[in-house]
Amino acid sequence: MSPLRQPELLAARRILARLADEGHTAYLAGGAVRDLLLGRTPTDCDIATSARPAQVLALFVRTFAVGAHFGVVLVVEDVEGREIVTEVATFRNDGAYSDGRHPDAVSYSSSPAEDVARRDFTINGLLLDLLKLPAQSKVSVEELRSATLDFCGGLADLDATILRAIGDPRRRFDEDKLRMMRAIRFAARLGYQIEPVTFAVICELAPTIEVVSQERVRDELTRMLTEGRARRAFELLDASGLLKAVLPEVARLKGVEQPPQFHPEGDVWQHTLLLLDQLERDCPPTLAWGALLHDAGKPATFRRAEDRIRFDGHVEIGVKIAEEITRRLRFSGEESAQIAALVANHMRFSDVHRMKQSTLKRFFRMNNFEEHLALHRMDCMASHGHLDNWEFAREHYTTLPPEEIRPTLLVDGRVLIAVGYKPGPGFSRMLQAAEDAQLEGLISTAEQGLSLIRERFGPPTVSSLN
Repeated sequence: MSPLRQPELLAARRILARLADEGHTAYLAGGAVRDLLLGRTPTDCDIATSARPAQVLALFVRTFAVGAHFGVVLVVEDVEGREIVTEVATFRNDGAYSDGRHPDAVSYSSSPAEDVARRDFTINGLLLDLLKLPAQSKVSVEELRSATLDFCGGLADLDATILRAIGDPRRRFDEDKLRMMRAIRFAARLGYQIEPVTFAVICELAPTIEVVSQERVRDELTRMLTEGRARRAFELLDASGLLKAVLPEVARLKGVEQPPQFHPEGDVWQHTLLLLDQLERDCPPTLAWGALLHDAGKPATFRRAEDRIRFDGHVEIGVKIAEEITRRLRFSGEESAQIAALVANHMRFSDVHRMKQSTLKRFFRMNNFEEHLALHRMDCMASHGHLDNWEFAREHYTTLPPEEIRPTLLVDGRVLIAVGYKPGPGFSRMLQAAEDAQLEGLISTAEQGLSLIRERFGPPTVSSLN
């Protein structure tokens, strides 16, 4: 199928046609144009137009004026049974950016060149006259380029695989500090080099990233971790000074030695980069953050003992660090808990061969256990390369029936109360003992479970249970 037949582009074409019919200039803008020129299918489309927000609102049935004071209106079109939301922005000039994110004032323009001049990077500053291209057939790169308006040298930078700020990079980054992190992300994802002057300004201004909200920083870091080029992104974050500014806990991994017999790859930073290199595109964000933070406790626990390097307690310290980072970056409670659990349990795989069946089955009950498996495999492949424990855990996890991992309990609190046991501290010990026996296959009926409890804890009349 032609990429121009994608629902997002069909919706954009409808909007562009309606704007054109009313005498307005309008183009496909930004990342969608870049992706089409690179042979990729855009996942969302933006439109830049001479039409004012009030005119856009009046032209379309379903609109949302979420950013109308900045010239931005969302237009909803139904395409092939899907609701497609397209951002339509009026050509504009921006005033000063006092808050490092939003312009203090905007003035609308009728010039697409003026609009492009205030955008971030040259490869994102291209405009496409989509209506010049046929919607029903594939188009060549030459046809795409012939319909592209380039006011900033974006086509040349696409050809040269260079990420360059439009105009004065200092001004672009002063307008929105997050653009520094976006530069890192785009360069990593596309495999581009950052133009030297642009990169030098990022290095200089890296400490000023602190003015950006933690939520925006979190989202940008998560995109870096899940777009398939996480290692390159974090190498660039480190080289630019942004890593130290946004994740000092991760920057501290550099230079922390590890025992070579277990970690021939080098220090904790190199080990972590090797994990990031294994993250697949669109992997679960919690898995990606778990990979990044799994050894965050090692710098604080490093010591030498009898010519051996040790990290006693690094898991516990790592959990606290992960919890602090996820709190600071305002992750949801569910995401924070999963990331902390990945850090807390990443060393437990070394014990799987020695675990009792009850312990192993409880291990498998952890939320999203597949992520724990994936993290352990990456951890091994980034160090000694031995996968014995992973293979053992995966084999048992995938072959054990779910009802054996989470069986219906033979003995629960109601059963204990029914035979005369009174709720109290002894309850949890009795219940766990009965469940352990059930998981080990030692009991198969409630009566067997009660017999075990009476034998181990005494009959219901024993007061010491409370």
